[in-house]
Amino acid sequence: MTALENYNNPFDAVTDFESNLAKYTGAPYVVTTDCCTHAIELCFRYKQYTKTQLNTITIPKRTYLSVPMIFHKLNIPYTLINHKWHDEYNFGFTNVWDSARCLLPNMYRSGQLQCLSFGRTKPLEIGRGGAILLDNKDAYKWLKRASYDGRDLSFDPWQNQKTFNIGYHYMMRPEEAIVGINNLNENNITHSYNHKYPDLKNISIKT
Repeated sequence: MTALENYNNPFDAVTDFESNLAKYTGAPYVVTTDCCTHAIELCFRYKQYTKTQLNTITIPKRTYLSVPMIFHKLNIPYTLINHKWHDEYNFGFTNVWDSARCLLPNMYRSGQLQCLSFGRTKPLEIGRGGAILLDNKDAYKWLKRASYDGRDLSFDPWQNQKTFNIGYHYMMRPEEAIVGINNLNENNITHSYNHKYPDLKNISIKT
């Protein structure tokens, strides 16, 4: 069993978990987060940062409530559509995926941003956490910094860094990373397709 005490820097466990996920999923790069919702949010913040043109994004009408909340927060228009999905779905007209209920060997698709969840009832259940699978090095660098409050992790201690881009406190905790490493190494992965989501067209979100 991997233990946190084996690492000089606790956050090296997070890097180790990212490396394990990269090998398992076939993704060249992995950025872990504290949850899948924040992983998705960071992907769309990156698109705004790079001034990517975002037309109306389509979302399945049956998905988790936090998903449309992201687009309200970021002021990005979206449309709920009648789309049946199994373990992951694409946000229409983008390369971003909600892969919260998917974790398979070599699942990564070239050129995509696939967002995983490690919360309750997810394939790799560790309590809390998320990740982004990707192959774009510039996007990886931006997303990694953004998830760590804008920090460049090459600075140790972080106080030596004097210039920061805006960042978000969305990093994964080392304790969750350790559980993730152990569960992945033990192939403790399950898939449940009994999840039921309400029709989000029947709710309203006030801003």
